[in-house]
Amino acid sequence: MAAVDDTLTVAVRVKPGASRARVGGRFDGPHGPALVIAVTAPAVDGRATEAARRALADALGVRPAVVSLRTGAASRDKLFLVERPSPGLPDVLRRLRDGSAE
Repeated sequence: MAAVDDTLTVAVRVKPGASRARVGGRFDGPHGPALVIAVTAPAVDGRATEAARRALADALGVRPAVVSLRTGAASRDKLFLVERPSPGLPDVLRRLRDGSAE
């Protein structure tokens, strides 16, 4: 997680095809500590990526339009960008990733 200019970069590990959608937990992946996002969508035609983008926006309390994929379209390990994050957003992200948030 890094704030550069007025964007926040969020490392994410996507678990497609889960029995239920869930945002929370930590995975130490290639981009560093990543937020785990389980989605019910399959990993087909970008459906899991889109579901993860929307789930991330919902969990962070931002509009989906401000969350975009930076890298990892064909990977479980992705980097998303959040445009114009509020000052408290890194703390929310940290609680989801490292805390007991469900």
